[in-house]
Amino acid sequence: MFTEFFANLDPWSWQAISLLITAGFLVGVVNTIAGSGTVITYSLFMLMGLPANVANGTIRIGVIMQTLAATLTFRKAKLLEVRKGVFISLPIIIGSIVGAQIAVSIPHDVFEKVLAIVLIFMVIFIFFDPSKWIRGQAKLNNKKLGWWQYLLFFLTGIYGGFIHIGVGIILLAVLVLAAGYDLVKANAIKILSVFLYAPFALAVFMLNGEVNYHLGLIAAIGNLIGGIVASQLAIKKGAGFIRWFLILIIILFAMKLLNIFEYLSNF
Repeated sequence: MFTEFFANLDPWSWQAISLLITAGFLVGVVNTIAGSGTVITYSLFMLMGLPANVANGTIRIGVIMQTLAATLTFRKAKLLEVRKGVFISLPIIIGSIVGAQIAVSIPHDVFEKVLAIVLIFMVIFIFFDPSKWIRGQAKLNNKKLGWWQYLLFFLTGIYGGFIHIGVGIILLAVLVLAAGYDLVKANAIKILSVFLYAPFALAVFMLNGEVNYHLGLIAAIGNLIGGIVASQLAIKKGAGFIRWFLILIIILFAMKLLNIFEYLSNF
């Protein structure tokens, strides 16, 4: 009954448009403050009949809109190191193109399960030394980035281009633990990096005919609004708020990847 409702929904109806904008808004909020919110529109697109590969391409439209809005907000608040953020983004952009090329032909079910395990370990890291997440590591942040850090950014870009869901969490982890940023500044650079790589990944999906522009553009309206609201909230509330929000999102996302919700619903 539940899945049939979405499958039979007219994509031009006010119900569908309302659902898409609302979902886009929630994605914009979650992605801007932490990450992995794209799973909301990803799931909705598939419920409305899009194949997984097309849903994977379509979500990129909203990603561009939300990160554009959030990037401008962080820059206006003087929390975004644009020059360093661009350098960090270069290997991410290259990796995203590689990842998107892989995504148009290779299934990702096994990779999602691996990611869920990685995210669970990430929660342990957050609790193990929360001061690193809140204040960053000034000595590490003041040093010039090394090849191993750029390699981590490149690998993150591959994942972002491949499926995107959860890339914000991974980027935050690399920026805080490997580059020494506190969560607020790391969040700003994360947003800029995603904004810069997303068009390249989208182009790959467009060239392969794996984008539904109608659903993607409507949902992007909500993404844009969510990006504006969430970036202002992140600036106002600071790193402590982002830390707990991040923990909650990681746990929920890992549970989804491991099908725990489906298992619980059978009881």
